[in-house]
Amino acid sequence: MIKVKLSSLATALGLVLSVSVAQAEVVKIAVVSPFTGPVTQYGHMTRDGVMTAIEKINAEGGINGNTFEMVVVDDACEPKQGPTAANTVVNQQIGFVIGPFCSGAIMGAAPIFNEQGVVMITPGGTSPTVTAGKNYETVFRSIGRDDQQAPVAAKYVMEKVKPTKIAVLHDKQTYGQGVATYTRDNLKQLGGNVVIFEGINAGESDYSSVITKMKSAGIDFVFYGGLYPELGLLLRQAREQGLKAQFMSAEGAVGTDLNAVAGDAVEGLLVTLSPDFSLKPENAAITKLFQEKGRDPSGTFQMTAYAGVQSIAAGIKATNSTDPIEVAKWLHGNKVDSVVGQLSWEPSGDLTSFDFQVFTWHKDGTRTLMK
Repeated sequence: MIKVKLSSLATALGLVLSVSVAQAEVVKIAVVSPFTGPVTQYGHMTRDGVMTAIEKINAEGGINGNTFEMVVVDDACEPKQGPTAANTVVNQQIGFVIGPFCSGAIMGAAPIFNEQGVVMITPGGTSPTVTAGKNYETVFRSIGRDDQQAPVAAKYVMEKVKPTKIAVLHDKQTYGQGVATYTRDNLKQLGGNVVIFEGINAGESDYSSVITKMKSAGIDFVFYGGLYPELGLLLRQAREQGLKAQFMSAEGAVGTDLNAVAGDAVEGLLVTLSPDFSLKPENAAITKLFQEKGRDPSGTFQMTAYAGVQSIAAGIKATNSTDPIEVAKWLHGNKVDSVVGQLSWEPSGDLTSFDFQVFTWHKDGTRTLMK
């Protein structure tokens, strides 16, 4: 009788232990970003942010016993690869994504993630069209929207630069055309004289025709919406061809690779960016973690990617569940303390607020906050 009881007890304990072990998971987080193509620096920024966050969480014992693993998925920042990348994530049964980075790629990926119940947090997609009117349940941002940064840019331009003739250019893509349109409209609302609003073809090597057009029109200020390969060429060729206008762009167009393309012509570029979160005293320990791994914490998107992981981890901890739907529900109703500040979301998945500022970009890759 005693042997039977002990055996039964051991069996019961074994079942309890097996359930306990089963509850601890390796939670995979996909990083969907450009790791091939012309804008790989953004993929590297996103990856470094996610990797650093995961390493810290795992070193501290995980969340509710769960550890995390990063899975890299390349979409090359190509709209047509958005659905392919999303299906790659879904087919691997991954429930959490940091990315996609580029707004154009998000447009094809987000509907799939939402339909399949995958939590998606973009650290770089700023186009309002990503979420406008979509009623997504599992799609979020850890960065602000273009209609939040455009007013900041326009206000600075009209109060500080005071141009007489403005050109607004864009690359005809979801992000570039969107941020250019919002900036143009805000400039006009403040009395700006926008005499040229025009798209250029991404990937071309010669922008002499639009530069000549701007010179003939007497343009003294240029806003460009798009990514750094085209902006770098525009800056360099404009200076070579004697156009002395002040240039400005937005967060998606700067980084060390811009300097490589533009050379000295990048000096003095105005740009709207988030603050350098690596300089916040409360982030000192996390900044040190980046540096110890040889990663740069000061770029535009490392910390927004890190904040995305923090948001997922907070949802898993609060719900005691790795179910993406439960995490999404929690995020919609709660706030998360992160490296970029306290995050809270509108029903659309957009942040309720985000701080954009105006900087001057320098040829050594540093930036100066403009007052």
